[in-house]
Amino acid sequence: MRWFAFGAALAFSSVAFAQAGAVVVGPSGRIELEKVAVQRFLARSPEAQSLATELHAALGGGLEFSMLYALTPEGAFLDPATSPSLDSVRAPNCQNWKQIGADYLVQGMADVTPEALRVTYRVWDVVRCTAKVASKQRTSRPENARRLGKSIADEIVGALTGVPGVADTELAYVSSRIGAKEVFVMDANGDNQRPVTRWSTISTFPSWAPDSTGLVLTSYRYRNRPWLFVMKRQNLPSGRLFQSLPDSTRLYRGVYDPSGTKLAIVGSVDGVSEIFTATNGGALKRLTKDRYIDVGPTWSPDGRRIAFVSDRTGAPQIYVMSADGGDVKRLTYDGSYNTSPAWSPDGEWIAFETRINSQFDIWKIRPEGGPSIPVISHPRSDEHPSWSPDGRLIAFSSTRYGRPDIYVASNAGESRDLPARRITTRGDNTNPAWGPRRGK
Repeated sequence: MRWFAFGAALAFSSVAFAQAGAVVVGPSGRIELEKVAVQRFLARSPEAQSLATELHAALGGGLEFSMLYALTPEGAFLDPATSPSLDSVRAPNCQNWKQIGADYLVQGMADVTPEALRVTYRVWDVVRCTAKVASKQRTSRPENARRLGKSIADEIVGALTGVPGVADTELAYVSSRIGAKEVFVMDANGDNQRPVTRWSTISTFPSWAPDSTGLVLTSYRYRNRPWLFVMKRQNLPSGRLFQSLPDSTRLYRGVYDPSGTKLAIVGSVDGVSEIFTATNGGALKRLTKDRYIDVGPTWSPDGRRIAFVSDRTGAPQIYVMSADGGDVKRLTYDGSYNTSPAWSPDGEWIAFETRINSQFDIWKIRPEGGPSIPVISHPRSDEHPSWSPDGRLIAFSSTRYGRPDIYVASNAGESRDLPARRITTRGDNTNPAWGPRRGK
C-alpha cells in the first residue's frame, strides 16, 4: 500500500508544481524554478542607503522563501546592479535580462524621513518585456524596513501567481532553549525569534487567533496542571481562560475556529480526554462521549468540520466529525499509528504524522478519504505538520540533526532540488503553528 501511495505522490507532485505557476519539472526530472533578478534599490538620499540595502535583502529572501523562485546572481547582471529611478516609465533592456536567464526583473527605490520609509517598486516580465506590476508605492516606519521587504515579496508572488506569498507571516513553536519548554514566536523564515512565555514550566500547543492578534496555549503554570491561557500582542488583555471551571478539570489543548469566536478544546472532566467546544469564556460543550482518548482537533477552513485523533479502534487514527460532534467518520486506514492532523487552508487535504517502523513521516489524505500520500519522508522522524496560509508550504519538526528543530518544505514534498529548510538551531524545537497573514 505504501508503494502505491508513493507512486501517486510522484504524480501529484508534478501536478502541484505546474499549478503553482512558477515551478516546472524539466525533461530530466529536475525541478526548474523561474528566475527573478532583483536590482539593488536606489537610495534617494544618503540616509536611505542602509535601509535600501536591508529592503533588497529582505525582498530577495522573501521570494526565495516562497520556494517558487530562484534569484539570478548579481554577478551575472549585464546591466547595472542598482535600479534606475522609477520616476518615469521606462522599459529595461529586456534582452540583456533574458540573456542571463531571468524571467522577471524587480526594480525599486527608497527614500526616508525620520517618520517614514517610502518605497516604489516595479516588476517586469522580461520575456514579454511588459510590466507585471506598474510602479507601486509602499510606506512604513524606518525600523520596519525588513518586514516591508518581505511584504513586498509576498505582493510580487501574488502578482505572478494569483496568491500572495507568506514571507511576512509568523510561526509559533515550543522551545527548550531557555530552560523549561516555553512558547516562542519567529518570522516564518526563522528571523526574530523571541519568547512568548517565560514561566519556567511546561508551555505548549500554541494556536493562533485568526486575526493574528495572539495565541491560545497550554501551560502548567496554574497549580501545576494543564490549563489554557491566551497571550495577546502588546496592549491587549491576556490571561487564564475558563476560570469558572472546577480545579478538577484538565484543559490540554485549545484550537481557534476560523471565525476566532470558538475553541475546540481537548479536556478532561472525568479522567478521559475528550473534545469540547466553547466560545471564549463560555461553557464547554462536549463533542466526543466515549471511554477512548480523543485529542488533536483541527478545524476545516469553513468551520463546519473537525478532524481529530482517537484510539477507539485500539491505536491512534484520524477521524472527521461535524462541528457539533455528529457524523463521525474514520479517515486513515494505512498504518497503525496516525496523529497530529492539520487541515489545509483550501480544505483539500489533511496532513498528519504516521509511524513507519520506528520513525514518523508526514503524509496527507483527502477529507473524504482515499489513499494516504507521503509528503515528508526521512530516516529521522518528521512530526507536527502545520500549513502556511497560502497552502504552498508545510512547517514541521524533525530530528534529522539529532535534536528536534523546525523545518519548512513545499506542500508537494522535499527533493534534491527543493530541500526542506531548517529554521531553528538552538534547544529542542517542536509543535510549529503557522500564523495567519498579518495586517500591513
